[in-house]
Amino acid sequence: MNKQLHLEAIESLFDEVQRQKIFEDQKMMTDAIPRYLVQEIMSKYEEEKTKETFNLKEFVLHYFDFPITNQSYKKNDNLSIEDHIEKLWDHLTKTSKEDIGTLLQLPKPYIVPGGRFNEFFYWDSFFIMLGLKQSGRVEMMRNIVDNCAYLIHKFGFVPNASRTYFLSRSQPPYFSLMLELLADTMADKTLLVEFLPTLEKEYNFWMNGEQEIANNQAINRVVKLEDGTILNRYYDAKNQPRPESYWIDVMDNEKSDKNDFYRNIRAACESGWDFSSRWFADPSKIETIEKLNILPVDLNCLLWNTENLLSEIVQIIDSKSPKIKYYQERANNRKAAIQNYFWNDDKGIYVDYNFSKKSQTSSEHVGMLYPLLFKLAENSQADRVRNFIENNILQKGGLVTTTKESKQQWDFPNAWAPFQWLGYQAFEEYNYKDTSLQIAENWCTLVEKTYNETGKLMEKYNAVDLNVLAGGGEYPNQDGFGWTNGVYLFLKNKLNS
Repeated sequence: MNKQLHLEAIESLFDEVQRQKIFEDQKMMTDAIPRYLVQEIMSKYEEEKTKETFNLKEFVLHYFDFPITNQSYKKNDNLSIEDHIEKLWDHLTKTSKEDIGTLLQLPKPYIVPGGRFNEFFYWDSFFIMLGLKQSGRVEMMRNIVDNCAYLIHKFGFVPNASRTYFLSRSQPPYFSLMLELLADTMADKTLLVEFLPTLEKEYNFWMNGEQEIANNQAINRVVKLEDGTILNRYYDAKNQPRPESYWIDVMDNEKSDKNDFYRNIRAACESGWDFSSRWFADPSKIETIEKLNILPVDLNCLLWNTENLLSEIVQIIDSKSPKIKYYQERANNRKAAIQNYFWNDDKGIYVDYNFSKKSQTSSEHVGMLYPLLFKLAENSQADRVRNFIENNILQKGGLVTTTKESKQQWDFPNAWAPFQWLGYQAFEEYNYKDTSLQIAENWCTLVEKTYNETGKLMEKYNAVDLNVLAGGGEYPNQDGFGWTNGVYLFLKNKLNS
């Protein structure tokens, strides 16, 4: 029997399940696997739902199976944190040889983040790769790249995660960084050549609409400013509640006066920062989200890296190709735009730009480090960013995400693994070794402390009060956890070398 599930096919049932909140986590129903043909289930639902004896939860549990999460994995008290992570890699390894439920087929095994996240996630996978390199699991690193390539060729981009309900959005475009990491690990730059068509295809996804766009206009993920500058934003074409957070979105929408509230919410999910005061007009109110109007500094730095790598790969293939100049010019134009629109000289940091208001945003966040990661900042700028980071972002447990406390999970006092790697690498590029090593030391110490006390590697951490587990967001703090495992191993190796 075909067990693939598109949620549109059970729309009325799904809507009722989510509205009645019969599961504590709304992601449960999105990941359900039908036991019978969907048409049969829906026919039975329409027949049964009006009966006085009808019990919705019993009906759903009878007609659907639900994937087992990874929450139950416990440490062996005798294992060091490094040995525990080695066991976790195997525990978090999954395969999907067929489309089942909303889960998309992938050709190679992959590693899931953990907890409620039982599928392949895009940008998580880069940070997982960092740890796989330390563990000597090069084959799995290659699997991740091959799975991304498969998704790009099938859908035109890497979805947020490998579920049918994520097919309207991507995540931060880390594919270029994945390719560079794999080529470096295998000491073979010619490996990049194999993936040129794939990287170009992903780049075209992010630039889709560029040819038709006029000044002061936005189409899809492309924005053309008043002076003709091309930059990018996060976007999602669907303006409806996210299935995995359906009722939360419905309730938040009721407080908003935005016609495109859902699309703004989804665009924030594509950024990976779901959610942060970084995207809100009023930092304390999610209903004021204006993500579609914001050009993020980190996204545009990542796309600079894609353009730069494309020019390098073409150079390997044919040193006389006109594509080299084409991609170099695109990268140079974007670099100039990053300096022009994202640098705030008063604060001495990089910020985001609201193209609707034609002004920079006020949010101070760790994304300011991306221009340093790719050496796009002048030395004097890097020095000022370092000063701000050390005085405002770097805490006892590592780098917090923003300077604003809002109760959102991507805000102060929470710290996330990806940005500890970002901070370490960014400051290494400018030879600020004291700062980079301090970030690594603070983070690894916190991860070890939490592991020793709980036996868990968490999705996120409280970097300010080291005795309190991180909170905020739409779901409990998860353990597992793919990118924490990867970044911990990477940074611990740097501290030990």
